[in-house]
Amino acid sequence: MIRTYLLCLIIAMLFPARAILAQEQPEIKEFTLEISKANASITVDGILDEMAWESASVTSDFLNKWPRDEGFAINQTQARIMYDDEFLYIAAINYQKKEDLVIATLKRDNLSYHWGSDGFSVILDPYNNKTNGFIFGVNAAGARIDGIVSLENAQTRPDVNWDNVWLSEVRIHDEYWVAEIAIPFKSLNFDPKTDQWGINFVRSDMKRNEFSTWSYVPQGFPGIDLGHLGTLQLNEKLPDKRQKIALQPYVLTSGGQNFADNEDFKGDLDIGLDTKIPIGSNFKMDLTLNPDFSTVDVDQQVTNLTRFSIRFPEKRAFFLENSDLFSSFGSWGVKPFFSRTIGLNDGELVPILFGTRMTGNLSENSRVGFMNVQTRSMDDVVPNNYTVLAAQQTVFGRSNVKALITNRSGFENNQLNGNDFNRTIGAEFNYISANNLVRGNLRYHWSQTEENLSDASFAGATLYYDDGSFYIGGTADRLGDNYINELGFSQRSFQYDAARDTLIRTGFNYVNPWMGYAFRPESNWLNVFEISMWTVNSYETNGDFIDRATSMNYFISTLNYGSFTLRLRNNRVRLLYETDLIGGDEFLPQASYNYNYVTFGYNSDSRGRLTGSFDSSYGGFYNGTRLMVGGSLNVRAQPWGNFGVRYVGNRVELPGNYGEATLHLIGPQSEVSFSNRLSWSTFLQYNTQSENFNINSRVQWRFAPMSDLFLVYNDNYLTDGFAVQNRGLVFKMNYWLN
Repeated sequence: MIRTYLLCLIIAMLFPARAILAQEQPEIKEFTLEISKANASITVDGILDEMAWESASVTSDFLNKWPRDEGFAINQTQARIMYDDEFLYIAAINYQKKEDLVIATLKRDNLSYHWGSDGFSVILDPYNNKTNGFIFGVNAAGARIDGIVSLENAQTRPDVNWDNVWLSEVRIHDEYWVAEIAIPFKSLNFDPKTDQWGINFVRSDMKRNEFSTWSYVPQGFPGIDLGHLGTLQLNEKLPDKRQKIALQPYVLTSGGQNFADNEDFKGDLDIGLDTKIPIGSNFKMDLTLNPDFSTVDVDQQVTNLTRFSIRFPEKRAFFLENSDLFSSFGSWGVKPFFSRTIGLNDGELVPILFGTRMTGNLSENSRVGFMNVQTRSMDDVVPNNYTVLAAQQTVFGRSNVKALITNRSGFENNQLNGNDFNRTIGAEFNYISANNLVRGNLRYHWSQTEENLSDASFAGATLYYDDGSFYIGGTADRLGDNYINELGFSQRSFQYDAARDTLIRTGFNYVNPWMGYAFRPESNWLNVFEISMWTVNSYETNGDFIDRATSMNYFISTLNYGSFTLRLRNNRVRLLYETDLIGGDEFLPQASYNYNYVTFGYNSDSRGRLTGSFDSSYGGFYNGTRLMVGGSLNVRAQPWGNFGVRYVGNRVELPGNYGEATLHLIGPQSEVSFSNRLSWSTFLQYNTQSENFNINSRVQWRFAPMSDLFLVYNDNYLTDGFAVQNRGLVFKMNYWLN
C-alpha cells in the first residue's frame, strides 16, 4: 500500500514540471505608478481639497479579480498616491451608491468582516522582494485593518494581529465614498536607497459580490498576493527614516477568586513596558518587561474527537511583528517553531519575565531575526530561557533559502542548567517559479537533548502546481522517533495510551497528495464549482501502517445564494494503543478500523443582514457511528453590531461497553461598536466535552494612537449544575509614547 501512495505522490510532484514546460508564459502588462513628493501640506480628513492631490499619481482602471479575472470592474476605483518627509499618502475614490453599501462592522482588525464589507486596501512591499510586506485597509465606515503579509509554504497569508500607528478618514457621498490614508514611514521597515516598492490596491464591491485590483492578479491567487504586485516608482529619494524610540508602558489591576480550590479573593497590581528601539534604518529591536496577555481575545473552543491536540493561533502582540521569519518553517502538520509553546506548561500559563526580539534586513534580499524570552518559576516549573534565531536569503527571483535555530535551557539556582536543554537546527529551500504556477519546499531539521538520542531529525518536501483552475501536488514528511522539539508543534508526534493514561512519543512518515479542478462557467448565478480529492497517509518509521484518510470533495460557490460543500470520506485507523475518545467503560482496543462517512456544508451569502451556515456529517466512527450537526446564525445591525450563535452537536455510539456520548458546544457572541475606537465584545462558550461554561466580556477603548483602555470580565462554571469555578475582572491601560 505504501508503494501505491508513494507512486501517487511522485506523479503529483512530477506533473507540474511537465505541465509548466508545455505551457507558454502569458504576457502580463507591467503596472507601474511613478510618484513624487507632495507640493503642499495634507490634512487627513477624507476631503481631498488640498492642491497637492491635483498633482498626485493616479491609478489606471481597476481589473476584475473575483468572480472573473478578466475585464474591468463595473464600479471603478480611482486611487491617488504621493509622499512627503513623514508620510506615504493614499486616497481612493470608490464609486458605489450610498444606499448600496454593505458595512459589516465598525470594529478594527477583523479580516472576515473587512472582506465582507465595501472596502479599500493597499498592499506594500517596501523591499520589492515579493516575500513579505504590509496591508492597510478601511471599510466604508472607517473600520481599519493593518497587518503583515508574508509567504507561508510559498502562499501569501495575512496576519492582522500586527498593529501600528497610521491615520485614516472616510467620507460617504451619494454616488461614491472616499478613503484617505497616511502611513508614517517610521512605522515601516524599508531601505531609503530603494527607489522601487511593490504595491497593489484591492477594492471590495459587495453589491455585486465583486473584488477588483489595480495590478492584475489571476484566479488561484488571493488579491493580496505578493507575487503579483505592481511597481511604485519613486522619482525622488525617500528621506532617511528618523525613527525614535517608542515606549508603551501599561498598568493593570485585577481581582478574582478560584472557587474550585476554595481559595480566597485575590487582588493584584502589575506594571510592565514594551519598547521599540530602531537600530539603523533596517533593524528594529522590541523589548518587553513583565508582559501581560490577559486582554488578548479568547480562543474559540472546538469539540475534539481526534486522537491529537489542536493548534490555536498566536495572538500575543510581542510575538507577531515579522513573525513570518520564525513561524513559516515546516509543513501544515509539523511546525519547527510555534511561539505559543513559550509561556505554557501542560496547558497552564507560565508568566514571562522579559523578552527581546530584533528583526530586519541585512540587504534587500537578506532578513534575520533573533528572539530571547525568559520565564519565571511557578509552583514546580523551573524558569526557562528560550532563544530563536532565523535567517532568510532570497535567491532565483522569489525563491529563498532560510535557516532556523531554537534553544530552551532550564535554570537552577539562578544559572543555566547544562543538563536541561532542548535545541534544534534546520534549513529549508522554498521554490516559486517565475510565473508563480509551480511552488515547493525542501526542509531538514535536527533536534538535540541532553540524552543525545539518535533518529532525531525531521525532513520533508512539498511541490504543487496551481494555474487557478487545475491544481495538483503533494507533501511528504518524515519525523524521527526522537525528534524532540519543545518549541515546535507536531499534531501526530504523540499517541495516547489510555491504559497507562500517558502520551507516547511516536515518529512517523507522512504522505499527502491532492488534486482538483475549478470550473468557472458563464452563468448569471454560479461563480465556480470545484471537484477535488486528497488523501493523508501516515506510517511508523519502520514502515508499518498507522492511518489513512481519503476525501472526495465537491464545492459550489454562487453569486447570491452562498456556497455548498459535499464530501465523501474514508478513514482507516490502526490504533497503536488502547484509546479512550468519549469516556466509555472500556477502552477501544488496539486494532484496525475502517469506516466511511459523508459531510455536507452550506454558507449563506455573507452580504445579508441575516447570515448563517450549516454543517453535518454522518457515518462510521471506529467500530460505531457518529452524527454531527452544527451551524451558525448571525444578525448584523449595520454598521455597529453583530449578534450570533454557533452550535456543534455530536452523537457518538460505540458498541458494547466502549461507550456513547452526546456532546454540545454552544457559543453565543455579540460585538457592539460604539465607534471605530470603542467596542464591547462578549463570548459565551458552553462545552460539555470540557465540562465548562465560560463567559468572557471585553470593552476596549482606543483613546489615542496605539493606546488602549481594557475592561475584561471572565467567568467559568461547570456544565453540570453550573457550580462556579473561578471568576475575575481585569482593568488595563497602556499608552504609546513616541
